[in-house]
Amino acid sequence: MSSCEELYMLHHGVLLPRETHSAESLKFAHDLKFKDDDVLAVTYPKSGTAWMQEILPLLLNGGDLTPIHTVVNWDRVPWLEEKRLAQIVDQLTSPRPMVTHLPYNLMPPSFYSSKAKAIYVMRNPKDTLVSSYYFHQMAAFLEDPGTFDEFMDKFLDGKVLFGKWTDHVKSWRRAELGDRIMFITYEEMVQDLPAALRRMSDFLCRNLSDEVIEKIAEHCTFKSMKANKMSNFSLVPKVYMDNEKSQFLRKGTAGDWKNHFSSEQVARFASVINKELEGESFSLPWSLE
Repeated sequence: MSSCEELYMLHHGVLLPRETHSAESLKFAHDLKFKDDDVLAVTYPKSGTAWMQEILPLLLNGGDLTPIHTVVNWDRVPWLEEKRLAQIVDQLTSPRPMVTHLPYNLMPPSFYSSKAKAIYVMRNPKDTLVSSYYFHQMAAFLEDPGTFDEFMDKFLDGKVLFGKWTDHVKSWRRAELGDRIMFITYEEMVQDLPAALRRMSDFLCRNLSDEVIEKIAEHCTFKSMKANKMSNFSLVPKVYMDNEKSQFLRKGTAGDWKNHFSSEQVARFASVINKELEGESFSLPWSLE
Protein backbone atom coordinates (compact mmCIF):
# COMPACT_ATOMS: atom_id res chain seq x y z
CA MET A 1 0.00 0.00 0.00
CA SER A 2 1.46 3.37 -0.96
CA SER A 3 1.39 6.19 1.58
CA CYS A 4 -1.38 7.73 -0.51
CA GLU A 5 -3.52 4.57 -0.20
CA GLU A 6 -2.88 4.43 3.54
CA LEU A 7 -4.00 8.02 4.01
CA TYR A 8 -6.79 8.35 1.44
CA MET A 9 -9.75 6.38 0.19
CA LEU A 10 -11.40 6.77 -3.20
CA HIS A 11 -15.14 7.47 -3.21
CA HIS A 12 -16.70 7.67 -6.70
CA GLY A 13 -13.39 8.96 -8.01
CA VAL A 14 -12.92 11.53 -5.23
CA LEU A 15 -10.08 11.32 -2.67
CA LEU A 16 -11.10 11.47 1.01
CA PRO A 17 -8.88 11.23 4.12
CA ARG A 18 -9.28 7.90 5.95
CA GLU A 19 -8.71 9.60 9.31
CA THR A 20 -12.13 11.28 9.11
CA HIS A 21 -14.00 9.18 6.52
CA SER A 22 -14.89 5.51 6.15
CA ALA A 23 -17.17 3.31 4.06
CA GLU A 24 -19.53 3.33 7.08
CA SER A 25 -19.54 7.13 7.41
CA LEU A 26 -20.29 7.53 3.72
CA LYS A 27 -23.13 5.00 3.95
CA PHE A 28 -24.49 6.81 7.01
CA ALA A 29 -24.45 10.10 5.06
CA HIS A 30 -26.02 8.46 2.01
CA ASP A 31 -28.89 7.10 4.13
CA LEU A 32 -29.41 10.27 6.16
CA LYS A 33 -32.94 11.62 5.94
CA PHE A 34 -32.73 15.34 5.30
CA LYS A 35 -35.35 17.47 7.05
CA ASP A 36 -36.95 20.35 5.22
CA ASP A 37 -35.48 22.89 7.64
CA ASP A 38 -31.89 21.55 7.55
CA VAL A 39 -29.27 24.07 6.47
CA LEU A 40 -26.08 23.07 4.76
CA ALA A 41 -22.94 25.11 4.19
CA VAL A 42 -21.20 23.73 1.10
CA THR A 43 -17.53 24.42 0.48
CA TYR A 44 -14.59 23.08 -1.45
CA PRO A 45 -11.94 22.46 1.26
CA LYS A 46 -10.20 25.59 2.58
CA SER A 47 -12.88 27.99 1.35
CA GLY A 48 -14.39 29.20 4.62
CA THR A 49 -15.77 26.04 6.21
CA ALA A 50 -14.77 26.83 9.80
CA TRP A 51 -16.17 30.32 9.31
CA MET A 52 -19.56 28.90 8.34
CA GLN A 53 -19.42 26.57 11.36
CA GLU A 54 -19.28 29.75 13.44
CA ILE A 55 -21.89 31.71 11.54
CA LEU A 56 -24.70 29.21 10.93
CA PRO A 57 -25.64 28.40 14.55
CA LEU A 58 -25.77 32.12 15.40
CA LEU A 59 -27.94 32.99 12.42
CA LEU A 60 -30.27 30.10 13.19
CA ASN A 61 -30.61 30.79 16.90
CA GLY A 62 -31.00 34.55 16.71
CA GLY A 63 -27.51 35.43 17.92
CA ASP A 64 -27.33 33.36 21.11
CA LEU A 65 -23.58 32.93 21.66
CA THR A 66 -23.85 29.79 23.83
CA PRO A 67 -22.99 27.24 21.10
CA ILE A 68 -19.81 28.95 19.93
CA HIS A 69 -18.48 29.07 23.52
CA THR A 70 -19.59 25.63 24.71
CA VAL A 71 -19.46 23.24 21.74
CA VAL A 72 -16.46 22.55 19.47
CA ASN A 73 -17.16 23.62 15.91
CA TRP A 74 -17.02 20.11 14.39
CA ASP A 75 -19.86 19.01 16.71
CA ARG A 76 -21.76 22.28 16.46
CA VAL A 77 -21.94 22.08 12.66
CA PRO A 78 -20.76 18.58 11.74
CA TRP A 79 -19.54 17.35 8.38
CA LEU A 80 -22.17 15.34 6.57
CA GLU A 81 -19.66 12.79 5.25
CA GLU A 82 -17.40 12.34 8.27
CA LYS A 83 -17.34 9.56 10.89
CA ARG A 84 -18.33 11.94 13.67
CA LEU A 85 -21.85 12.62 12.35
CA ALA A 86 -23.26 9.23 13.38
CA GLN A 87 -22.23 9.92 16.98
CA ILE A 88 -23.77 13.36 17.31
CA VAL A 89 -26.57 13.69 14.77
CA ASP A 90 -29.18 12.94 17.44
CA GLN A 91 -27.95 15.86 19.52
CA LEU A 92 -28.53 18.39 16.74
CA THR A 93 -31.65 20.48 17.24
CA SER A 94 -33.72 21.74 14.32
CA PRO A 95 -32.97 23.62 12.20
CA ARG A 96 -29.89 21.40 11.97
CA PRO A 97 -26.78 23.08 10.56
CA MET A 98 -24.25 20.88 8.75
CA VAL A 99 -21.32 21.36 6.39
CA THR A 100 -20.20 19.30 3.44
CA HIS A 101 -17.36 19.21 0.94
CA LEU A 102 -19.22 16.74 -1.30
CA PRO A 103 -19.85 17.61 -4.93
CA TYR A 104 -23.54 17.94 -5.75
CA ASN A 105 -23.77 14.58 -7.55
CA LEU A 106 -22.60 12.69 -4.43
CA MET A 107 -25.18 14.18 -2.07
CA PRO A 108 -27.56 11.81 -0.19
CA PRO A 109 -30.73 11.00 -2.19
CA SER A 110 -32.98 12.57 0.46
CA PHE A 111 -31.27 15.95 0.00
CA TYR A 112 -32.58 16.26 -3.55
CA SER A 113 -36.19 15.64 -2.58
CA SER A 114 -36.16 17.72 0.61
CA LYS A 115 -36.53 21.47 0.97
CA ALA A 116 -33.24 21.76 2.86
CA LYS A 117 -31.28 24.90 2.00
CA ALA A 118 -27.64 25.18 0.93
CA ILE A 119 -25.23 28.11 1.11
CA TYR A 120 -22.33 27.57 -1.30
CA VAL A 121 -19.22 29.51 -0.32
CA MET A 122 -16.74 29.96 -3.12
CA ARG A 123 -13.21 31.32 -2.66
CA ASN A 124 -10.63 32.50 -5.16
CA PRO A 125 -8.99 29.17 -6.06
CA LYS A 126 -5.51 30.70 -5.84
CA ASP A 127 -6.09 31.48 -2.16
CA THR A 128 -7.73 28.08 -1.68
CA LEU A 129 -4.60 26.45 -3.06
CA VAL A 130 -2.30 28.44 -0.74
CA SER A 131 -4.44 27.66 2.31
CA SER A 132 -4.58 23.98 1.38
CA TYR A 133 -0.79 23.89 0.90
CA TYR A 134 -0.23 25.06 4.49
CA PHE A 135 -2.94 22.77 5.82
CA HIS A 136 -1.19 19.77 4.25
CA GLN A 137 2.01 20.78 6.05
CA MET A 138 0.38 20.74 9.49
CA ALA A 139 -2.15 17.90 9.13
CA ALA A 140 -0.52 14.55 9.89
CA PHE A 141 -3.37 12.65 8.23
CA LEU A 142 -2.65 14.22 4.83
CA GLU A 143 0.20 13.65 2.40
CA ASP A 144 3.17 15.98 2.52
CA PRO A 145 2.42 18.58 -0.18
CA GLY A 146 5.96 18.71 -1.58
CA THR A 147 6.97 22.02 -3.13
CA PHE A 148 4.38 24.70 -3.85
CA ASP A 149 4.83 24.07 -7.57
CA GLU A 150 4.32 20.31 -7.18
CA PHE A 151 1.24 20.87 -5.06
CA MET A 152 -0.18 23.26 -7.65
CA ASP A 153 0.13 20.53 -10.29
CA LYS A 154 -1.76 18.10 -8.04
CA PHE A 155 -4.43 20.71 -7.37
CA LEU A 156 -4.93 21.44 -11.06
CA ASP A 157 -5.04 17.70 -11.86
CA GLY A 158 -7.64 17.12 -9.13
CA LYS A 159 -5.31 14.72 -7.29
CA VAL A 160 -6.25 16.37 -4.02
CA LEU A 161 -9.03 15.96 -1.46
CA PHE A 162 -12.50 16.19 -3.00
CA GLY A 163 -11.14 16.34 -6.54
CA LYS A 164 -10.89 19.24 -8.94
CA TRP A 165 -11.92 22.68 -7.78
CA THR A 166 -13.59 23.36 -11.13
CA ASP A 167 -15.61 20.10 -10.97
CA HIS A 168 -16.84 20.99 -7.49
CA VAL A 169 -17.92 24.50 -8.43
CA LYS A 170 -19.56 23.32 -11.67
CA SER A 171 -21.50 20.56 -9.91
CA TRP A 172 -23.13 23.02 -7.48
CA ARG A 173 -23.53 25.84 -10.00
CA ARG A 174 -25.43 23.49 -12.29
CA ALA A 175 -27.62 22.19 -9.45
CA GLU A 176 -31.22 23.08 -10.16
CA LEU A 177 -32.23 23.97 -6.63
CA GLY A 178 -34.05 27.23 -7.30
CA ASP A 179 -34.48 29.25 -4.12
CA ARG A 180 -32.97 26.44 -2.01
CA ILE A 181 -29.43 27.56 -2.79
CA MET A 182 -27.51 30.77 -2.30
CA PHE A 183 -24.02 31.54 -3.60
CA ILE A 184 -21.63 33.82 -1.77
CA THR A 185 -17.88 34.34 -1.93
CA TYR A 186 -15.32 34.25 0.84
CA GLU A 187 -14.12 37.62 -0.46
CA GLU A 188 -17.57 39.20 0.03
CA MET A 189 -17.53 37.93 3.61
CA VAL A 190 -14.05 39.39 4.20
CA GLN A 191 -15.02 42.70 2.64
CA ASP A 192 -18.30 43.31 4.46
CA LEU A 193 -19.26 40.61 6.96
CA PRO A 194 -22.47 42.29 8.25
CA ALA A 195 -23.78 42.64 4.66
CA ALA A 196 -22.92 38.98 3.96
CA LEU A 197 -24.67 37.90 7.17
CA ARG A 198 -27.73 39.95 6.27
CA ARG A 199 -27.93 38.18 2.89
CA MET A 200 -27.64 34.77 4.56
CA SER A 201 -30.16 35.71 7.23
CA ASP A 202 -32.69 36.81 4.60
CA PHE A 203 -32.05 33.64 2.59
CA LEU A 204 -32.76 31.57 5.72
CA CYS A 205 -35.87 33.68 6.48
CA ARG A 206 -34.47 34.61 9.90
CA ASN A 207 -35.57 38.25 9.99
CA LEU A 208 -32.75 39.33 12.34
CA SER A 209 -32.39 42.92 13.53
CA ASP A 210 -29.36 45.01 12.52
CA GLU A 211 -28.27 44.88 16.15
CA VAL A 212 -28.19 41.05 16.14
CA ILE A 213 -26.40 41.00 12.76
CA GLU A 214 -23.72 43.36 14.16
CA LYS A 215 -23.34 41.19 17.26
CA ILE A 216 -22.92 38.02 15.16
CA ALA A 217 -20.43 39.79 12.89
CA GLU A 218 -18.35 40.86 15.88
CA HIS A 219 -18.14 37.29 17.21
CA CYS A 220 -17.40 35.77 13.81
CA THR A 221 -14.35 37.85 12.95
CA PHE A 222 -11.12 35.99 12.28
CA LYS A 223 -9.65 37.52 15.45
CA SER A 224 -12.55 36.30 17.63
CA MET A 225 -12.44 32.82 16.16
CA LYS A 226 -8.66 32.56 16.50
CA ALA A 227 -8.99 33.40 20.22
CA ASN A 228 -11.83 30.89 20.76
CA LYS A 229 -10.56 27.40 21.57
CA MET A 230 -13.94 25.95 20.54
CA SER A 231 -13.32 27.32 17.04
CA ASN A 232 -9.59 27.46 16.35
CA PHE A 233 -8.96 23.66 16.23
CA SER A 234 -6.35 23.98 19.00
CA LEU A 235 -8.21 21.19 20.86
CA VAL A 236 -7.30 18.72 18.12
CA PRO A 237 -4.36 16.62 19.43
CA LYS A 238 -0.98 17.58 17.96
CA VAL A 239 -0.57 14.10 16.50
CA TYR A 240 -3.33 15.02 14.00
CA MET A 241 -2.71 18.74 13.51
CA ASP A 242 0.51 20.49 14.43
CA ASN A 243 -0.29 24.16 14.97
CA GLU A 244 3.41 24.83 15.42
CA LYS A 245 4.02 23.93 11.78
CA SER A 246 1.23 26.17 10.56
CA GLN A 247 -1.81 27.58 12.35
CA PHE A 248 -5.13 26.04 11.30
CA LEU A 249 -6.61 29.56 11.26
CA ARG A 250 -3.63 31.10 9.50
CA LYS A 251 -4.54 34.48 8.05
CA GLY A 252 -8.21 34.62 7.06
CA THR A 253 -7.46 37.18 4.35
CA ALA A 254 -8.15 37.51 0.66
CA GLY A 255 -5.28 37.82 -1.82
CA ASP A 256 -2.51 36.02 0.09
CA TRP A 257 -1.80 34.11 -3.15
CA LYS A 258 0.17 37.19 -4.31
CA ASN A 259 2.86 36.25 -1.78
CA HIS A 260 3.22 32.75 -3.22
CA PHE A 261 2.61 32.67 -7.00
CA SER A 262 5.24 33.51 -9.59
CA SER A 263 3.98 35.19 -12.77
CA GLU A 264 4.55 31.92 -14.64
CA GLN A 265 2.42 30.06 -12.08
CA VAL A 266 -0.36 32.67 -12.31
CA ALA A 267 -0.47 32.21 -16.09
CA ARG A 268 -0.44 28.40 -15.88
CA PHE A 269 -3.11 28.34 -13.17
CA ALA A 270 -5.41 30.80 -14.96
CA SER A 271 -5.09 28.99 -18.27
CA VAL A 272 -6.11 25.60 -16.79
CA ILE A 273 -9.03 26.93 -14.71
CA ASN A 274 -10.39 29.18 -17.48
CA LYS A 275 -10.23 26.35 -20.01
CA GLU A 276 -12.15 24.03 -17.67
CA LEU A 277 -14.87 26.62 -17.12
CA GLU A 278 -15.30 27.49 -20.81
CA GLY A 279 -18.93 27.46 -21.86
CA GLU A 280 -20.33 27.51 -18.31
CA SER A 281 -23.34 29.71 -17.66
CA PHE A 282 -21.64 31.47 -14.72
CA SER A 283 -18.49 33.55 -14.61
CA LEU A 284 -16.00 33.81 -11.76
CA PRO A 285 -16.11 36.99 -9.68
CA TRP A 286 -12.31 37.31 -9.74
CA SER A 287 -9.79 37.65 -12.50
CA LEU A 288 -7.39 34.73 -12.37
CA GLU A 289 -4.74 36.50 -14.43
